[in-house]
Amino acid sequence: MSVPVVNIRIDKGTNFEATFTIQNADGTFSLSNQTATAKIKKHPGATTSTSFSTTTTVSTGEIKITLTAAQTAELSLGINTYDVILTNNSTSVITKVFEGMARVFDSVST
Repeated sequence: MSVPVVNIRIDKGTNFEATFTIQNADGTFSLSNQTATAKIKKHPGATTSTSFSTTTTVSTGEIKITLTAAQTAELSLGINTYDVILTNNSTSVITKVFEGMARVFDSVST
């Protein structure tokens, strides 16, 4: 199964939020008994990363990822990479559900 690619934009020094929906082919949602994690790195092999805060809403299949203004201020400008992972709390199966480029732009007013 291929992982959906969703590219995002992050402005340094500002709060960031994005919401993704996980849905099965039959229209049901797939977040029951799952824990979401998400990280951003300059490139996949980079040794440092920043973790997004994650919130899941089982009833709607939504995963929200957020960064504070302080966290975005520390990100590297330009193209970075990120992904969102689900871990099944019962089976410990780990599944990547989204990935993409995160373009980080400088902010003038912050």
